[in-house]
Amino acid sequence: MPNVSQKGLTMPESPIRKLVPFAEAAKKKGAKVIHLNIGQPDIKTPQVALDAVRNNNLDVLAYSRTEGSEEYREKLTAYYAENDIHVSASDIIVTTGGSEALSFVMGSIADTDDEIIIPEPFYANYNGFAMANGVKVVPVVSDIDTNFALPPIEDFEKLIGPKTKAILICNPGNPTGYLYSKEEIQKLAQIVKQHDLFLVADEVYREFTYDGKEHYSVLQEKGLEEHAIIVDSVSKRYSMCGARIGCLVTKNKKVVATAMKFAQARLSPPTYAQIASEAALETPKSYFTGVKEEYVGRRNLLISELEQIEGVKVAKPQGAFYCIAELPIKDADDFAQWLLEDFRVNNETVMVAPAAGFYATPGLGKNQIRIAYVLDKESLKRAVGILKEALKSYIG
Repeated sequence: MPNVSQKGLTMPESPIRKLVPFAEAAKKKGAKVIHLNIGQPDIKTPQVALDAVRNNNLDVLAYSRTEGSEEYREKLTAYYAENDIHVSASDIIVTTGGSEALSFVMGSIADTDDEIIIPEPFYANYNGFAMANGVKVVPVVSDIDTNFALPPIEDFEKLIGPKTKAILICNPGNPTGYLYSKEEIQKLAQIVKQHDLFLVADEVYREFTYDGKEHYSVLQEKGLEEHAIIVDSVSKRYSMCGARIGCLVTKNKKVVATAMKFAQARLSPPTYAQIASEAALETPKSYFTGVKEEYVGRRNLLISELEQIEGVKVAKPQGAFYCIAELPIKDADDFAQWLLEDFRVNNETVMVAPAAGFYATPGLGKNQIRIAYVLDKESLKRAVGILKEALKSYIG
């Protein structure tokens, strides 16, 4: 019997999706599962985006340009300019989701066994993209006790070696909700310039910042023109996860030219989804005002409820719509599976994402979970109530 690849065998499972079979089994037995595990917003997609697809008059659903339609990229430059990010259409490659953008970045800046430093915990699929590209993730630990702030610069310096190609951050962060300050971005800028590295920023949650804080992009920082690369997406911004449209943005022409070769190999991003994404740029700013207010309310309720559970420690997110909670248990994977298989309150249970999969360092995050507060307040409160009762029963 032929063997599958070693790369495939070592490819990590998604901590977000690996428990799906247990959730489906619970539902088939009649239980209601409240999903805290995945960042699928319940906010309505802007009507203008849906109408653009519904009312289009295409006769042929043709390939688009490899780098995405010129009309869409031109409109994206206006969107970025509104966020004090000044780029041209030629600096943008439209991709099939932010995931493809990140894969193109890794393939363009790193060779096999090269290294990328990432503050952990980080978006779990970074591990998968790195594995697929033969890149080694070198984690630098951030801590729940500091609300997952940027680790000391000395911690980065210790990890930089001859194979280091980049530092990758998610800002605001998934899974922590941490928002890097302008000063922290400037510290990272100093490091990458000193060591001639790339600074890659996953900025898909740019709009979701709270408590009066503002997002500062790596492409706003002067002197980073050859170092900074943005990964972006419409998925969370416009509640359009199914569109699978993202982009890679950089002023480094060599990176753009190299990424274009990867883009050509997959032909083009989806046409209908670009039509929807282009129309979504017409969404009024009032949409985001309402959405942010809703997420702030959900965050505040979630944190308040979690802090009332004995033994639970929780970081307060400043952006995105996730938080990490540390539980008084040893194995969150076992706890998450047990919730789905064996625990019910009024025939309801919750599905969470064990946080160990968001770390690269073995053993870290074993007693933590990631919660996505993308549900209405009533559901969130009920879910935390179930968690509270579950912990009592699980701990015994």
